[in-house]
Amino acid sequence: MENINWSEIPFGYMKTDYNVRCCYRDGKWGEIEISSSEMINIHMAATCLHYGQEAFEGLKAFRGKDGKIRVFRMDENAKRLQSSSRAILMPELPVEKFEEAVRKVVLLNQRFIPPYESGSSLYLRPLLIGTGAQVGVKPAVEYLFLIFVTPVGPYFKNGFQPSKVCIMRGYDRAAPHGTGMVKVGGNYAASLLAGEKARKGGYAAVLYLDPKEKKYIDECGPANFFGIRGNTYITPASESILPSITNKSLMQLAEQMGMTVERRPVPFEEIATFDEAAECGTAAVIAPISQIDDLDEEKQYIIAKDGKVGPVCTRLYHKLRAIQYGDEPDEYGWVKVIE
Repeated sequence: MENINWSEIPFGYMKTDYNVRCCYRDGKWGEIEISSSEMINIHMAATCLHYGQEAFEGLKAFRGKDGKIRVFRMDENAKRLQSSSRAILMPELPVEKFEEAVRKVVLLNQRFIPPYESGSSLYLRPLLIGTGAQVGVKPAVEYLFLIFVTPVGPYFKNGFQPSKVCIMRGYDRAAPHGTGMVKVGGNYAASLLAGEKARKGGYAAVLYLDPKEKKYIDECGPANFFGIRGNTYITPASESILPSITNKSLMQLAEQMGMTVERRPVPFEEIATFDEAAECGTAAVIAPISQIDDLDEEKQYIIAKDGKVGPVCTRLYHKLRAIQYGDEPDEYGWVKVIE
């Protein structure tokens, strides 16, 4: 532990001491168990492997200047996991059980929580999978919920700096009335090919347009998108967009700052009118966008004309992080201190 340079760790996996697990059998959830194994032993006919009965979440724990450990909006993650479970017919884990598991796994691994001002945090990955064996296409009767943790650095190597994204109309992340509004692994598998092509082209992510008409802005890689025009915060509404807890929080902060918040279908043409734009999510918080290249139409939209992060994104980013670390009062009850 003493050899870890907390300010230089990547956004990746590092082995920690423990994970926690809870099984669903005979129509009920069992007790939370502690494990030091990184492995899962499941049946080869498990529904998670064949029929995509798998959902996950992502949240973070932060060590404050006062030494206290804080977790951001874990109740929202619990509720979103329940929403994902309903969508693919998995049993809903009670919010109280989810929060109990979070507290337990954080305390068990607290020596891996990076120090204050390192720029790093402890990332928590809750996972729910169908483990019961099925050959026919039907839900499992047994499930496994677990949470593992890993210390992580910034999602993007350059940190809070603008980056380029691109539009490729030949790819969709999720379909309307499908699973786009829930956090299941299949949505991310569908984005891997386009994402890899974008990275090879020098882009941070793909800005997807709506899968039905290709007229409206959808998600940006694995994250929500928002644009700033004047004193207005604009973010897309769509049946194929995952409700981001970070975006939800930023909208509340923007309103507190006196901004108008619009969550609505956003026509692609509005890109040219934005003063600032960004993707947002648990991993990056806010990842500002410098320019958007439309590879199909061979057009380029410069957002950050001076190459710097805009004032609204900067203010929102620092405000949210200050709440997460306990540097500013939490007026919304978002943060839970883990003791």
